[in-house]
Amino acid sequence: MRARPDVVGVDAIERWLAPDASLIDVRSEREFAEDHLPGARNHPVLHDDERERVGTVDRQQSPFEARRLGAPIVVRNIATMIEQHFASQPRGWSPLVYCWRGGKRSGTLTWLLREIGFDARQLTGGYKAFRARVNAELPAFAQRPRYVTLCGCTGTGKTALLDALGRVGAQVLDLEGLANHRGSLLGGRDTPQPSQKRFDTALWDALRTLDPTRPVFVESESKKIGLVQMPEAMRVAMSAGECVWLDVPLAARVAHIAGEYAHFVADPQAMMARLQPLKALRGARQLQEWQTLADRGDTDALFASLMTTHYDPLYTSAIRRHFTGLTAAPVVALVDLSARTLDAAARALRDQFDPD
Repeated sequence: MRARPDVVGVDAIERWLAPDASLIDVRSEREFAEDHLPGARNHPVLHDDERERVGTVDRQQSPFEARRLGAPIVVRNIATMIEQHFASQPRGWSPLVYCWRGGKRSGTLTWLLREIGFDARQLTGGYKAFRARVNAELPAFAQRPRYVTLCGCTGTGKTALLDALGRVGAQVLDLEGLANHRGSLLGGRDTPQPSQKRFDTALWDALRTLDPTRPVFVESESKKIGLVQMPEAMRVAMSAGECVWLDVPLAARVAHIAGEYAHFVADPQAMMARLQPLKALRGARQLQEWQTLADRGDTDALFASLMTTHYDPLYTSAIRRHFTGLTAAPVVALVDLSARTLDAAARALRDQFDPD
C-alpha cells in the first residue's frame, strides 16, 4: 500500500524534533501544559473553555450536537492562527501537526494547510502515540549511559560543579534542572515543577541525544526529586556506576548555601515554616534550637546546624547505601566553591573520566 504523504508515524518524528523544525500542538492550553512534544508550539483549535463546552454537549446531548457547536469555533480559531502565525511561511514549510489521538483537531488544520500549499503532516496517533513511545524507550535510554555521579553532602557544590563540567565540554545531565527542584525539603523554586509526564518527556529528549561512547556526569539524587521521580532503571544504573566524592570545608558550604538560598537569608521564618515536617524526625528540642537561630537572624549558624545535625547524616547514609562503589571513589577536595576552583576541578574530572 502506498504511504500517505500527509501523515507521519511516531517512530519517524526525529526531523521535527530538530530546533529549526515546526511542531504544532493543537490541543488546549491545559493539555499542552501537562506535556507536549519537545519544541512544540501551542496553537489550540479549541481553547480550554471551548473544549469544556463542546465536551459537555457531547456527554449530555450527542456527538452530532457537539460537532455542530465545535465546528464554527474550530474554523474561526484556525483562521486566526493562519492569519497571525502561518501566513508568512514559505511554500516549502513542512509542519508536523498533532492533537490527542491524531483525530479531527489536528486533521482539520493539516488538511487546510495542505490546501493552501504547505507540506503539512499529521502525527498518526497524536500525543497518545508519542507518550507510548516515551514510556517504551525511557527505561532503555535511562540505563544506557556510563554515569559518573557527583556525590557529597549538602552545600558541596554538586550542581555548580555539574555546570562547570558542562562549560569545559563534558557531557552532563542536569536532573534537578529538568525537575525544576533542588531535591530537598527546601528545594522548591518560585515556578512550579513539571508534571511527571513533562519530566519524562524532557528526560527522554535529553537522554536520546547523549553520546553513548562518552561518560555522563550527573548529581546524586534520591529517586524522587520533589514531586517527580526518575525511572527505576536510571537509579539502578547510577548506583552501579562510577562516582566521586566532593569534600568541602563547612564554612565554604555554608557560604554556598547562603548564596543559593538567599530568599531564606532574607526571611528565616519562611525557612522555619518549611522545616516543620522535620519535628517528627528530629524532635521538638532541635526545632526549637533552629527557631532560636532564625529569631536571631543567624542564618549562617542555622544552615550549619541544619547540615551537620540533619542533612549530613541523612545523605551520607543514603549515598553509602545506594552507591556501592563509593568506598573506592576518588575524593575531590575543594578549598572553596569559587568559579576558578570549580572550573579547575571540572577540567580535572573531564580529563580523568573522558580523556578523548
